[in-house]
Amino acid sequence: MNALSVDRFIRRSQAAALVGLPVLWLLMFALHFRSPSEFFVLRMRYVPVPAAEKVAHLIAAQNRWPMIHDPHMLGYLGLPILVLAAFGLYFVGRSTRPALAALGVSMTVTGAIFCGGVMGLFTAVVRGLGDVDARFTDGAVATYVAVTAERGAYGLTRTLAELALLGLAVQSLAIWKGANVPLWATIASLLGCLLFLGFWDVDNIMFVGSLCLLAGFIPVAREIRRKALVLPAEH
Repeated sequence: MNALSVDRFIRRSQAAALVGLPVLWLLMFALHFRSPSEFFVLRMRYVPVPAAEKVAHLIAAQNRWPMIHDPHMLGYLGLPILVLAAFGLYFVGRSTRPALAALGVSMTVTGAIFCGGVMGLFTAVVRGLGDVDARFTDGAVATYVAVTAERGAYGLTRTLAELALLGLAVQSLAIWKGANVPLWATIASLLGCLLFLGFWDVDNIMFVGSLCLLAGFIPVAREIRRKALVLPAEH
């Protein structure tokens, strides 16, 4: 493969990541609902399931479902797609507002690291609780409460993870009214980021936010693919 072929492969991968990322998030949030009716229960802030109820359910389930069915595992394994998508946005935005695009991609990549911490923690805790003997339920509940405390290490990591979405919002601003991306697409992606940041962990609103990101990112992906076709002229 020559340098031109590699460049085209990278750009097409970035375009695919921009579409694949919100699709993956749609699936991830959909798996949080036990029934379709739960999607229509609107809450303006995250209301966690009582720790005793959640832990008892996981212990009783004994990990009878495949690990890949855990929505946090899907998000965890999909984090490289987030990074690839961020560099795709940077590729488009750098021609319009290079400094803002660079700031945005730096924030997104940094936030992706902390997203890995949040999703990795929940994946490990959920699978670990599935192996706990029911005799030790009280201890498991106490451990779960301590590990997921908002004012502990988890709370800090969760807050820093929001940098990923804040970075995507900054990158959307970098392509505002430029880079052959329609204004409505930029507004859609900004709205998606704001829904994530304003309603973090509220699954149905974040599902809608993912739809907004998908709508906003499709034109950006098309622009990346268009630029990939004219790479010889740029070289």
